[in-house]
Amino acid sequence: MKIKASLIRGFTLIEVLVGLAIFALAALLLAAAYVNTLTAYATVARRNEHAQDWKLVYVGLLAEPDREIIEKGGELILPDNRRARWSAQITPAPVADLFQVSLQCDVTGTAMTAPWSQAMSFMLLRPTWSESDAREKLRAASREKLAKRIAP
Repeated sequence: MKIKASLIRGFTLIEVLVGLAIFALAALLLAAAYVNTLTAYATVARRNEHAQDWKLVYVGLLAEPDREIIEKGGELILPDNRRARWSAQITPAPVADLFQVSLQCDVTGTAMTAPWSQAMSFMLLRPTWSESDAREKLRAASREKLAKRIAP
């Protein structure tokens, strides 16, 4: 008994090659997505590490009551043999006892892949930094502005 050729089922060589090409393309796309996910996780981990370093420097600056020490800048030893060098510029604001602080921080270390730096500017209320005669002038100016607003 002979088997007819039309009854034999199977894939042709072209169908197999097209299937392999589609499978290879899908595997390539999945591998690229996996690598992107790993890179994103590494970036988030570095950002969290930098956030902790930045917070230590920022809290250290806020804890220092002496304006001259802050204006000199400083260095802070961080975990994993890293160093944070920071500097600050303090500018009096047009309001009594209010100062604008511009903080710059550079972190380096042997275990780090690359050094990083960050800058931030914020307003800080510090009555101890004000000079008494400048404070009184600003307060008098504020009283005059307030009197003009209240007066009809």
